[in-house]
Amino acid sequence: MTKAALFLLITLACAATNCNAQSAPQTTLLALSKADHTLAILDPATLKVIARIPVGSDPHEVIASSDGKTAYVSIYGGGSLHELNIIDLVAQKPISNFDTKPLMGPHGLSFADGKLWFSAEGSKAVGRFDPASGQLDWSMGTGQNRTHMVYVTANGRRVYTTNVSSATVSILADTMLQPSAPPIGAMPPAGTKPPAGKMPPGGPMGPRPHRDWIQTVIPVGKGSEGFDVSPDGRELWTAGADDGTISIIDVTAMKLTGTIDAKVIGANRLKFTPDGKRVLISSLRTGILFIYDAVSHKELKRLNTGHGAAGILVEADGSRAFVGCSADNYVAVIDLKKLEIINHIDVGREPDGLAWAVRP
Repeated sequence: MTKAALFLLITLACAATNCNAQSAPQTTLLALSKADHTLAILDPATLKVIARIPVGSDPHEVIASSDGKTAYVSIYGGGSLHELNIIDLVAQKPISNFDTKPLMGPHGLSFADGKLWFSAEGSKAVGRFDPASGQLDWSMGTGQNRTHMVYVTANGRRVYTTNVSSATVSILADTMLQPSAPPIGAMPPAGTKPPAGKMPPGGPMGPRPHRDWIQTVIPVGKGSEGFDVSPDGRELWTAGADDGTISIIDVTAMKLTGTIDAKVIGANRLKFTPDGKRVLISSLRTGILFIYDAVSHKELKRLNTGHGAAGILVEADGSRAFVGCSADNYVAVIDLKKLEIINHIDVGREPDGLAWAVRP
């Protein structure tokens, strides 16, 4: 084979495999740039950007599929847009866009039970996208204002969402309902048959048990937006941007059990550490990252990350946290053992949504 032929063969191979993109490690950090309209893929060990992938206008949140091969980006537009961008993380390129209409303003994202769940702020609802069929296969309204962030349990049976302007949390539970006893006279006496052409309520056997989604609405602090469920699944914490309080909900009892006057004004996101011992709250107004003890409910430290802190992501081993500092155009890296800022990463202008992508 001549040198010219060999060069041509290598060039064609590179074009087919996208040689400009580096191969990704098993675990990657995903970071959105709202101003540049890009999704950055980073190596968390080196903190270097591996690839930048174009996404739609006003991207806010990102989540990866359970196998770490696909990313989903919500295109929000303050509740006016209606698109989910689907990204191939292996090939490092866009796959397609899914139009969420009639659900408007997709924002918060969660991947559970093999499906993508999203809040639809403009429609006061939550929706579910099935990657296998490429269709919206479930949705439910909350009747609340600014249904914004969302968390779904691994089995897909419970959905938690904050309704920012209503100052509430909605718990949507897939519930088995037992039929109530029919009213006297609704069913024929035992041993008799209904008149010809008539059926008793619920069919020949009467009312039967069935599944339905039931909503419980719980009042919380004003402007509550960011929230998280504790790793043991017992508590939900959310922080109010307007009144600075932290609201604590017992998710089994589905009621508010505590309020902390934390003064976390401008609270934007809230995350538990993987061991459940600490809670991190970012403030978009002040740039402060508040660190709380989850057991004593006491403040441990405040870190000044810059002029405005948004998205939070915590490493699986609990050693570091990453905070999207939108106003300062960097992601701050926090050492959670020393409780110090140790680095800054350039992922593009106005970084916000962050997520892990883990390939087995």
